[in-house]
Amino acid sequence: MGQRMQFAQLKRREVITFLGGVAAWPLAARAQQPTLPVIGFLSSLAPSDLNLVVPAFREGLNGTGFVEGRNIAIEYRWAEGDYQRLPTLSADLVRRKVAVIAAISGTPAALAAKAATTVIPVVFMIASDPVALGLVASLNRPGGNLTGVAYLNDEITPKRLGLLHEFLPTAKSIGLLVNPANPTAAAAQAKELQDAVDPLGLRLTVVNAGNAIDLEEAFATLVRERVEALQLGVDPLFGNHIDQIVALATRNKIPTIYPWREFTAAGGLMNYGASIPDAFRQVGVYTGQILKGAMPADLPVQRPTELQFALNLKTAKALGLQVPDRLLALADEIFE
Repeated sequence: MGQRMQFAQLKRREVITFLGGVAAWPLAARAQQPTLPVIGFLSSLAPSDLNLVVPAFREGLNGTGFVEGRNIAIEYRWAEGDYQRLPTLSADLVRRKVAVIAAISGTPAALAAKAATTVIPVVFMIASDPVALGLVASLNRPGGNLTGVAYLNDEITPKRLGLLHEFLPTAKSIGLLVNPANPTAAAAQAKELQDAVDPLGLRLTVVNAGNAIDLEEAFATLVRERVEALQLGVDPLFGNHIDQIVALATRNKIPTIYPWREFTAAGGLMNYGASIPDAFRQVGVYTGQILKGAMPADLPVQRPTELQFALNLKTAKALGLQVPDRLLALADEIFE
């Protein structure tokens, strides 16, 4: 009798051990599956801007062999125009231990990512000088954990003013619209344009806008100050309000030159600047190269090889303006 009980207890222990091992099998199998590398996507924009930002970024990634959901994962963080959220969002991506951060839209995102980590690679896209901002040591040899795309606005601002002045040679008062929530870029752009208008004897009026209500007030100020033409500053926020800005400029009859083609396509008078999709695409390419082992310190900061000048003849007519023949000949694209 005692021997039978001991045997039964032994069999129960074996069964329990066996069942415990069976239960652990799925967990062990899952643990052995490879984990996808994770990209931290940090944007000053909102998810509603997916059509402008994400497809080109993904296209750049795909070109290096990475496809979201197949061999990489992407953690999206959107500031939705509130730049004060960027440091928290950056810190969250660092805690998530992402493989690389794509600080995809503007100086605030790049600075927030730089402040959050000195280890995780960061790929930025900005319109300012990354050397002056302290993001990299030099354009050719960035030297740290950051690299990316920069179209240096100080070189483009005088050319935008030249186009605007050629369109309106009798204008004596020029406006500049900037975002005060991006003070580094706003101050730099104001100085660049001031340096450009002084030799021409023009008066510069700088107005600020950080949201939709501010935009209405900014254009009201331009009207009160009798500003005859406007240059829109470069800031991610303005990309969130393309239709509103174009409508305000048209309604208030203020001829405006914009930084991006998307404004002219939406009814703006004209634009001169780099292709935004091309810049996002290059960020995707660099992100993929870093995932393959490239070091940011060895990847030169890319600059646009082409700048686009587009005109909208329908808008010019609505503003009562005659487009100079030379500008028609210079235009890369004309909207009618």
